[in-house]
This record gives sequence, structure tokens and C-alpha cells, in this order.
Amino acid sequence: MTDALLVDRTDAVVTLTLNRPEAMNSFTVDLKEALRDTLAQLESDRSCRAIVLTGAGGNFCGGQDLKEHATLLAAGSTDLNTVQVHYNPIAQRLASMPKPVIAAVRGMAAGAGASLSLLADFRIGGPRTSFLMAFANVGLAGDSGISWSLPRIVGHARALELLLLARPVKADEASRIGMLTELLEDDEQVLPRAQELAARLAAGPTIAYGAIKRELSIGDAGTLSDALAAEAQAQAICGATADHSAAVNAFLNKQKPEYQGR
Repeated sequence: MTDALLVDRTDAVVTLTLNRPEAMNSFTVDLKEALRDTLAQLESDRSCRAIVLTGAGGNFCGGQDLKEHATLLAAGSTDLNTVQVHYNPIAQRLASMPKPVIAAVRGMAAGAGASLSLLADFRIGGPRTSFLMAFANVGLAGDSGISWSLPRIVGHARALELLLLARPVKADEASRIGMLTELLEDDEQVLPRAQELAARLAAGPTIAYGAIKRELSIGDAGTLSDALAAEAQAQAICGATADHSAAVNAFLNKQKPEYQGR
């Protein structure tokens, strides 16, 4: 495992830290491969029940490392394959992760960094938080799921504006239009708050959380019939879990349920 990605486990919460602070935690091949492979492992890791994604130092992620990108292009590399090889799998894992994902967005989230943060279930920021959909500034279209997530969060017209003008979205605006789900007054509290929320969710009915995420994904893209079918399937799965039985028994006995994620 490369030092560019730090993996910390505290009980059932795994914190993933993009660890290239000297380069705004921008994505090199090593970092992309580490994040892609780690997310794949965590998806099936039952001991992990919530994930926090953050960046080291003062920023979340500056997107693609353009110095490495320029070097690869000059060498005749087919570096744009990185979208299929790296960014798409990372985006898909984040969006479909069957457990809660919280992005602790301190400082700048630009390019693919912004895209991937918007695929988290919760995005927590502070006064210095800023998003920049910078793709057009370097003559590229959006990637890493931005064409899917951004319109769902801010609407089609606003998404088009932010992508075409590639202007920064400061913390207050990001909170107002839904890019941040929680805005704190202190940047230093962003990561602790994200980990606190992750711990709360990790102690909950995580199978049900995963089912809710799948329901909404299907409901967003499909018909009412699709949504009803997905809900029926989800309830059949959740209704057979030990967590559901424990919750019902706890309710009847006026106790607090203890969830095991099974």
C-alpha cells in the first residue's frame, strides 16, 4: 500500500486520507490505484460499517495531478484511459457502497476531487471549504460521476453553469445549494464531526442503510413501478435480518436496540 493513502480503523469506522498535502492531495496513478483497490476491499468487509473520506493538510483534493499527467502525455501515454481504469471504478464504488460514506471536505475540492466528494452520502465542510468543477479550465469534460451527481444535487441549470464557467463555489453557497450537507463554523472540527457521524451510523442498521441507498438510486432513475419493486425486494431482505428482529423486540420492551449489521 502506498503512503499516498492512509487507512485508519477505529472500531467499525474506516477513515481514508488522501495523503499528498504538498500537492493538494491530487491524484497520481499510485493514489488512484490505492483508493480504487481499498474501496473494493471495504465494500465486502463486514467489519467496516462506515467510511470517512478526507484529505491531509488544508485541502480535500485538487483532482488529477497535472504534472504527472503532462509527463505521461509527453511520453505518448494513453493516460486518458485513467477514466475507465481508475476514476470510473472509484466513483462506482463510492456511489454504490452498501454502507454510509461521509466526505470531510476541508479546503479545496477540485476536479475529480469535487466529483468524488459529491458521491458521498454526507459532505461536511467548514468556512474554507470550496468546490471547483475545473475540467473546462484544462479543456476537458467532466468525469468521475460529476454529470450524474451534480445535477441531482443542484439541478440541471446550476450544474451546467458551474461546469461551463468553472467558478469556485464557496462554503456558504455550497451549503445553500446542497453540495454540503453540513457546514461547521470551525475547519478543525470538520474531520472530528465526520468521524462522529460515521460512528453513529456504524452503530445503526447498516444493512437497512445500504438498502435505502439502493432504493433511492433506482427511484431516481426509474419509474414508480421500478421503485415499488425495489422497495419490496429491500423490505424482504431487511425484514429477514437480525437487526430488524432486534429492533422490533427492543421497541416492544421499551429498550434501545443494539444493531450488528446482520
